[in-house]
Amino acid sequence: MNDANVIQLLGAGGFGAIIGWYIYYVNRYRKGDIQLGDLVTVVGALGGASVLALFPAKTDLFGAYGIGLFLGFFGYLITLAGMVARSRNFTVDWFLDGRRKAPAPDEVIPAGTAETVHPMGVTGGGAVK
Repeated sequence: MNDANVIQLLGAGGFGAIIGWYIYYVNRYRKGDIQLGDLVTVVGALGGASVLALFPAKTDLFGAYGIGLFLGFFGYLITLAGMVARSRNFTVDWFLDGRRKAPAPDEVIPAGTAETVHPMGVTGGGAVK
């Protein structure tokens, strides 16, 4: 099999990064308990038949895809942690149970704004509504 060129490697890595980012996002904002079907979905996205058809196992393309998955998945976490660290309204407790500071008296949440989904299926706790 021919070695992959730089464009192919970047494409495989970029595709993996998008999938990794999305998997983190979906798992973070799930509303229910983890089910067996969720595990099957993640395994299918990470290394199922369609992915192996695009990036055959033991090739540079599959390696680039794996690196992209890693970067996308943990990139989401690092980006989120950075935004929470910079915010005056959130602390690390937000990662645990959704706690945040209440809006100031001069701040409003416009009518029609969708309610934030609790991270990791947390209901209740210190979340502001």
